[in-house]
Amino acid sequence: MVKRVKWLSKIDYFIFEFFDDHDIEVSPKVLAANIGYDAGYAGKRLRALSTSGLLQQNENDLYELSDLGREFLAGDLATDEVEALDPSEQ
Repeated sequence: MVKRVKWLSKIDYFIFEFFDDHDIEVSPKVLAANIGYDAGYAGKRLRALSTSGLLQQNENDLYELSDLGREFLAGDLATDEVEALDPSEQ
């Protein structure tokens, strides 16, 4: 289970749950269809998580977990380390 972090939105936890269950690259539309959210909002959150370094976006605009995201899912990052990744402050 991922840690609660102030800057994460409710959808972000569903995004991480999806990537924890599926080690694949996905578009915002595919992700949104699988987690029950609007594709526009899912895309916005995917971009924020990519800016933070927890996800990475490839040249085809598909998203996947980054190494940092894998550490976060594994519980190997301290909460303050994740708080410091807030994309609104980068």
